[in-house]
Amino acid sequence: MGEVVDRHRPRRLARLALLCALAAVVVLAFTGLHGLLVLLAELLGLVLTAAGAWWAITRRALARIAGAVLAVGAPVAVVVLAYDAEVLLPAAIGVALWLAGLACARSALRAARPPRPMPEREAPPPRRPALIMNPKSGGGKVERFDLVRRAEELGARVLLLDTSAQQDVAELARRAVAEGADLLGVAGGDGTQALVADVAAEHDLPFLVVPAGTRNHFAMDLGLDRDDPATCLDALRDGVEVVVDLGRVGDRTFVNTVSFGAYAEIVRSPRYRDAKAATALDALPDLLLGDGGTRLTARADDHRIEAPQALLVSNNPYAAPDPVDLGRRPRLDGGVLGVLGIRVDNAAQAADVALRGERADGLELLSARQVTVHAGAPEIPVAVDGEALMLPTPVVCTLRHRALRVRVPRDRPGADPAQQARAHRLEWRDVTRLALGSSRAASSRTGGRS
Repeated sequence: MGEVVDRHRPRRLARLALLCALAAVVVLAFTGLHGLLVLLAELLGLVLTAAGAWWAITRRALARIAGAVLAVGAPVAVVVLAYDAEVLLPAAIGVALWLAGLACARSALRAARPPRPMPEREAPPPRRPALIMNPKSGGGKVERFDLVRRAEELGARVLLLDTSAQQDVAELARRAVAEGADLLGVAGGDGTQALVADVAAEHDLPFLVVPAGTRNHFAMDLGLDRDDPATCLDALRDGVEVVVDLGRVGDRTFVNTVSFGAYAEIVRSPRYRDAKAATALDALPDLLLGDGGTRLTARADDHRIEAPQALLVSNNPYAAPDPVDLGRRPRLDGGVLGVLGIRVDNAAQAADVALRGERADGLELLSARQVTVHAGAPEIPVAVDGEALMLPTPVVCTLRHRALRVRVPRDRPGADPAQQARAHRLEWRDVTRLALGSSRAASSRTGGRS
């Protein structure tokens, strides 16, 4: 019976999506001319908000203030207009129905092509695990979650970093291997994770991730609990292994992303760590308008990306790669790099991004096995997993396929592939076909399984 329900779910969701979309149109139609005017005002408000935001980040002084006022004032003006025209409630209902339709449409396409989880394999627990812990990382998570004591109770040797002096983390990991460690792990941020992961891959040892940093994107995409990093230590006694890819930029390993252009220029500023927002706002006008930074040209396999203001290369593609929220990576073993290039030169192009999203001309989204970045300078700033570096040009990014064995707890709260599923490009004609056709045929067309 469960199989029948699952088989028909994509078609039901597609029909619900069309019903919500139709209901949204009907609700807005009943508002008459006033409703149509409000709808047009909503579109105009979105354009003005994007334009205002562009001016706020690319201008200074009064122009910046005016842009910020426009970005905030445009949506407020639309709400006031709808209220004054006495169509605020129907307009809100129409928008809610449309958003519900979009959600159902995406769910329908995703259900027709169910995501596959990364394969897990059984492996015996380590006998001499060594964990490197950064006591300052993540605002002191090592102490707050009592990670040293918990790890030692599980038989691990803990190597606590001395934050008062500069330490070679990779060399510390190699020394642990020479002394007999059969597992390497890190309680720290993504940058430290990458350094030790490189050593683990070099010696074909399992690697343990304890998300004690600030963002911990690598841990999130492995399905680990970032809110309670101590639970990751359960993998020492009852865990499984997943095999993932490792990124390579020059002679440096990365687990998440490599950034070029505006973000990399901002991160290398000595003021960035103490005043992130102020440093970014001060630098962005010159970087985005072409008066600062180095002009870049990138080649992703055979595709050329000309003069991106920002370029992001990721260890496997993100599910929702947009400039604001990268989302998650559905898999870490796909064998390809994700590439996001951004080139927005004016307010009109910013509005285009706001209206058309990933279809906008200012965004380039693709996958590649190799990305080469050229510049008119002997070296350029590069942010590797958030750490600022200067690398010689050309900078080459590649991927080592299934290079790292990661030991993870058997029970991981974020390991459900449905939660990590790639966001499908929404085409309403595909949703309509799915709603009208048989569920078996829909699954066959989209590559899913019944």
